[in-house]
Amino acid sequence: MWVFLSDAFLSIVAHRDRPDDLLVRARIAGDLERVFPGYPVEITPDADYRFRAVIPRTQVAQALADQATTIDYRNFKGSVRDSDRHDAYMQVWHVMRQAQKSGSRTAK
Repeated sequence: MWVFLSDAFLSIVAHRDRPDDLLVRARIAGDLERVFPGYPVEITPDADYRFRAVIPRTQVAQALADQATTIDYRNFKGSVRDSDRHDAYMQVWHVMRQAQKSGSRTAK
């Protein structure tokens, strides 16, 4: 699962060996700590995602629920204050907009 927040981008996947935990990954320093304070972050310089933390599924679910309940903006793009993050998110927005145009199908 990819999660785009105003101040963090996360990739969340099942932990290979621990079914009650998830592996939460980030590309940008500080993203994991902002969403999951107190969990140790491992730096993996040669991995696809440089920053990783093993977090219980229940804690990940609670943190995402907390993020959802505190949304106070009407436009997500406008809520992203960091200009580099904003530019990266806009590229994703553009690619997905193109996918919408080229792949528009009627829902059944």
